[in-house]
Amino acid sequence: MKSMTFRDLQDLPPTIDLMTAARALGIGRSKAYQLARDGEFPVRIIRIGDLYRVCTADLMKVLGAETGDRAS
Repeated sequence: MKSMTFRDLQDLPPTIDLMTAARALGIGRSKAYQLARDGEFPVRIIRIGDLYRVCTADLMKVLGAETGDRAS
């Protein structure tokens, strides 16, 4: 699992899939889905049927990454 850089995070769309968020957080696949099912994923999950989506801005806040232009 390749770790994500700040630049990678900046390039993400407004919402991302659970595995992309898990990769940014350093969480494996099984653990990510377990945490999502249990309502304990460290970032708010948007559930659409069987699909899990994560708000990129929320993920960046949890990671302490700035979303403004001055961060690079």
